[in-house]
This record gives sequence, structure tokens and C-alpha cells, in this order.
Amino acid sequence: MAAKNTAAAWTASAVKEELLKKYPPKVARKRAASILVNEALENSTPEIQANVRTIPGVITMRGCTYAGCKGVIMGPTRDIVNIVHGPIGCSFYAWLTRRNQTDPGPDGQNYMPYAFSTDMQDSDIIFGGEKKLKAAIQEAYDLFHPKGICVFATCPVGLIGDDIHAVSREMKEKLGDCNVFAFSCEGYKGVSQSAGHHIANNQVFRHLVGTEDRAKEGEYKINLLGEYNIGGDGFEIDRVLKRCGITNIATFSGNSSYDQFATAHKADLSCVMCHRSINYVADMLETKYGIPWIKVNFIGAEATAKSLRKIGQYFGDKALQDRIEAVIAEEMAPVKAAQAEVRPRTQGKTAMLFVGGSRAHHYQELFAELGMKTIAAGYEFAHRDDYEGRQVIPNLKVDADSRNIEEIEVSADPVAYKPRKSAGEMQGLEESGFAFKDYDGMIPDMDKGSLVIDDLNQYEAEKLVEIFKPDIFCAGIKEKYSIQKLGIPMKQLHSYDYGGPYAGFKGAANFYREIDRMVNSRVWSYMKAPWQENPELSATYVWE
Repeated sequence: MAAKNTAAAWTASAVKEELLKKYPPKVARKRAASILVNEALENSTPEIQANVRTIPGVITMRGCTYAGCKGVIMGPTRDIVNIVHGPIGCSFYAWLTRRNQTDPGPDGQNYMPYAFSTDMQDSDIIFGGEKKLKAAIQEAYDLFHPKGICVFATCPVGLIGDDIHAVSREMKEKLGDCNVFAFSCEGYKGVSQSAGHHIANNQVFRHLVGTEDRAKEGEYKINLLGEYNIGGDGFEIDRVLKRCGITNIATFSGNSSYDQFATAHKADLSCVMCHRSINYVADMLETKYGIPWIKVNFIGAEATAKSLRKIGQYFGDKALQDRIEAVIAEEMAPVKAAQAEVRPRTQGKTAMLFVGGSRAHHYQELFAELGMKTIAAGYEFAHRDDYEGRQVIPNLKVDADSRNIEEIEVSADPVAYKPRKSAGEMQGLEESGFAFKDYDGMIPDMDKGSLVIDDLNQYEAEKLVEIFKPDIFCAGIKEKYSIQKLGIPMKQLHSYDYGGPYAGFKGAANFYREIDRMVNSRVWSYMKAPWQENPELSATYVWE
């Protein structure tokens, strides 16, 4: 019996059974489909249940639709005033919690430090808040004269029926030189924050993209999609791209601006970082404007080099490719030195990653560069294609929750549509092994026998830590302190714990050193939660 208490004695299947053991039978059946023992083979990937509602009563790690719309997608845009229509709590929740950094630029406009809200009270809920919303839009315009004002619906607004879109249209017409539009992103509207990403990007595409037709300067123009400049990641990526001679027209949406969105249709290639939050925007840009897209990853030094080479291969200019190789060689030298210093102390250690977007996948690259093994991973708000690859998309069933999210019908723009490469050039690239609009998902890159868990909850997180005792656990702020109380260092990868950047080459070296400090600190072995020493309450489950 004693041997079974060591991590080495547990098989992945036994761990899955242990996680399910405490649940009532019906809950256990539902959760079993979202806990997968990875048995990915070369030509097939096991199926995982994802993008389904969290079981009531389970303490999920997810966020809401509003959080995904306002907090993730529109939060990093510096020169759009974001007004939250609802009680003040939601606005404060989404205010500067993501650590999106920005460069105000020559005009100095930066509204991100402000929390704009209609601050609805009981009387507004009873009698309606549209007049208050109009007044808030007018006040924001009078104070700042921004190019754009966005309005976000919270749960009470959806329940009482305030027509935020009609108000926005009225105010846009009244103000004349300010683009006002709204998002029906009530928190309850979707399965998770993923619904909010989709709602936000739909409205940005409808109301902003392509509205400014002036030419953009620079060579080798790209859009960087699904990068949110947490801890300065976007700054580091832009620095490397600039060194290579690549022009980033627009980032969706880290360090973004109104003009970036408005001129995104001028790029020649879209590069997708976070597949889940923005793959549909890449598809719409291709359909409407003829801009092809590729999957990239700037998390990890080797992944960054691979992505730069892929961009260079697309443009097919030898001068660009030579410059990329020179930059990679120069940037890799200090990275390799940092890796050589740290790796002897991190080699063989273990990590768990339960982070939203593509981070649970991308950061495995950095841990591999440290010689560390990812033994369990999963997303908070993924769909099956994020785990299994885009080949499953045609077979995904559209359920009631998915129907809540509007799908924009996009066709080729009669004026602005322009294929960036001829059919022959595209075919030649594909025949050489170049992959367009392709993503294989996270599961094929994980070791056989590792655990993949969608929508991990608090109980399962603590049980995994109890069984495996990983050297580091990566997740979000809600899990941080409960995991640390179990004596395991917890790296917060939603907002980086005030660290970063971790993207690109310099970011990789930063990450190496920070993980080295965390996993080799002896302080964690002395950590005990108060209830471990003096338990005050005991209970049994009603179904036992």
C-alpha cells in the first residue's frame, strides 16, 4: 500500500479513476469524457469532450463570456474607450487584471488605466438603463474625443433587455466622428470566456477592420493574431520582427490601436498565435480580403526561430531569409548560454499546465528546453480542435450553446479582395511542405500516457498535486494560492505574476531563470496550510 502513494506507482488510468471516485455516478460519467489518457498515435488522436458547460456545483477555473470579450480581446486596445454597461463590480473585475502592456504612441492616447462604467443601481435595473448609457457615452466623448467607444453588456443588462446596439447606433450618428458599437457579451451567454472572444472579434471585424484604406509602409507586412502583450510579450515579438525586417501591421489585440484594426486588411499574411481565441478572424480575413494565414508560436526560443523561418519561407525573398538566419544566430547565443546555466538544475523535473488559450500547449516548448516533462495539461475554454487538431472541425456538432454565438457571413470584398499569391505559388508552397491554416492541436505533442484534462476544477487540481507532486504547477490566479498551500510552486501564466516577457528569445531566457528559481527553492517543502496542522472540521459526502 505504501508504494501506491508514490507518483511512480500510479498509471494515468489509475489517476483518472482516482479523480472520478469522489463524484456521484452521473457527474463521474460526464467528467470521464473530459479526462483523457493520451494515447495519440501517428494517424489518430483520441477524442476528448470540450466546450461543454461546467457541471453545476463544480468549482471551475473558467471565466465568463464578458471576461473573454472585454477583458481579453478589447482590454489591450489603448485608444478605444470601453464602457461597461452594468453594476460596477463587473467593470472592476475586468480592470487591468490581465497586465496588458501598451505603448501610447505619438498621440499619447491610452485609456486602459481607466475603469469606465455606467454603474447601474437598483433603480436602473427596474426602470432600464438606456438613458444612463447615452449619458455615459456622451460624457466619455466630451472628455476624451476618442476615435471609438465600445459598450459591453453584463448579465443584468441582458436580463432586463436594454438595447445597447440601438443606443450605440444613435450615439454614433449624433457624435459623427466617433465609431460607437456594442457587444452582447452577457456573462451567462456561452460555455466559457471563449464565447466572449468570438463575440468581440465578430464586432471588431464588422465595425472596424477595413474602415481605413490608406497604404501601410514597410515590407513583408503581417498581422499577428491572438497575442495579448501580457508582461510585454508583444513588445519582444515586435522587436524581433523589426530586426528581421518584417512589418507587423496589426496585433489582435496586444498593444493594439484603433488604426491597427482599421488597416489590418493591408497585410500580406496573418500569423495566428492563440488558435482558440481568433482562428475565425484569420478565416474571415482570408475570405474577405485574400490574406492567407499560418499557425505560429513565439513561446520558446526554438519555436520562435521556427516561426520566423516559416514567415520567411512564405515571402520567398532570399534577402529576408538570410536576415532572419542572421538574427536567429545572434539572438540564440545568449539564450543557449542561459539554457546551459539553468538546465543542469531543471533537467528531469515535472510540470503541469492548465491555462487558457494556447498557453498550455505553447509553454510546453519552454519546459522542454529546460529538460522538464509536462505530465498533465489542459485548457479552461478549448474546443476539440484545440486538443485534436483542425481536421475534426467538419465533424463538430453545433449545440444550443454554440448557436448563441453569431456567425458572420463573409464573402469576398468586391474592391479590397486581392489574393496575396497566385494559385500556382500557393500550390508550390504546399507541395514543399508549407502548411496554411493548419493546427495539429495539443494532444499529438504530448507524451503517450500523459493526462489531458479539459475544464480542470479545484478538487481535481489538488488531487493531481497530491498524487504526482509536480515540481511546478501553471494555471491562473484563482488556483495560485490553494496550490502553493500544498507546498508546490505555482506559476501564474494568465498575467505572469508581475514577470515577463516570456515570448521570443529574451523572453525564453527570462523564463528559464524564473523557473529555475521557483523549482529549486527549498521554501516550498516547508509550506503547510493551516488546516493540515489543525483541522477544525470534518465531513462526509451525502452519497457515501
